[in-house]
Amino acid sequence: MKTITLSIIMLLSVWAGRGQNTFNEMDSLITAGVYKEISSVVISHKGKIIFEKYYNKANAATLHNTRSSTKTITGTLIGSLIQDGLIKNVEEPAWKYSKVANISNPDSRKEKITIESLLTMSSMLECDDWNELSRGQEEKMYLIEDWVKFYWDLPVKGYPEWVSKPSDQPYGRDFSYCTAGTVVLGDVIQNVTGSLQAYADKALFSKLGIEDYHWQITPTGIPMTGGGLGLNSRDLIKIGQLYLNDGLWNNEQIISSSFAEASKTPKASMEAPNYDYGYLWWIGDFGSEKKQTGYFMLGNGGNKIAVFDDLNLVVVLTSSLFTKGIEAHNQTAEILDTYIIPSIQII
Repeated sequence: MKTITLSIIMLLSVWAGRGQNTFNEMDSLITAGVYKEISSVVISHKGKIIFEKYYNKANAATLHNTRSSTKTITGTLIGSLIQDGLIKNVEEPAWKYSKVANISNPDSRKEKITIESLLTMSSMLECDDWNELSRGQEEKMYLIEDWVKFYWDLPVKGYPEWVSKPSDQPYGRDFSYCTAGTVVLGDVIQNVTGSLQAYADKALFSKLGIEDYHWQITPTGIPMTGGGLGLNSRDLIKIGQLYLNDGLWNNEQIISSSFAEASKTPKASMEAPNYDYGYLWWIGDFGSEKKQTGYFMLGNGGNKIAVFDDLNLVVVLTSSLFTKGIEAHNQTAEILDTYIIPSIQII
């Protein structure tokens, strides 16, 4: 027994040395500015924080602008509505709770757009943030006052012969990244509860012990559920841990285990980047020699809150490299690939 115990201690010591050296190298490169405008790296393994560093004048209290990572929290609030019995399920039509008068391009099919189609970025309306020509591109939304009406005014998407129809695509859905759709989910939450902000605090934040946060507010006066929520890094860890726990927190089911599982299960796919998409969670592989599948919140600037169930791991990487597009996402992916995932895999 003593021999076995000694062997375990030696193995853990070897990992601690290798892992710490790897984390030290990562820390040095971030501090030196090789990885640009990183503001925090927080790593939680088996429910305990094993690495926590802040950079570029950030600290533990800093409320990071999570940009589109906010969308995942919006999806979580939809899960809370279902858990609380305020809506039945994701198959309900969003129009039932988000009616807008005098819309452009009226079409009865709009009334059948489900909450799930908004959670999976696969509704039938012509909305694509990654295409500057798209009528639903988010920068055009920001020019007007009513962002919910902006979405419902959009025309139905067309599929000429040379474009793959949803039925021909993986999971039977046509992925099209649409911030306006998540704004509509916010409108659903607002109309069902009477106050999105109060409900978010009561049903989610207060239960997770999240006290300090900042919502950006839309021109019509409701919180922006498509991006910009300010949270500190330790509280972002809690969001990831909630899903790692299958929706359970302090012995209370905040969202159902089935909703948590559905959220991190592929529902739509995209060619570039090579990721799948669940309920406002991205899904992909990270690591160097051995890839590890995880699901992650993603926001402009390179913000990532990544969860790896098989490793019992949650990682928060916040960054403000907002003007560099894919470069910002690539550098935080590289940190996961090169330093964090390999260090945890050898345990």
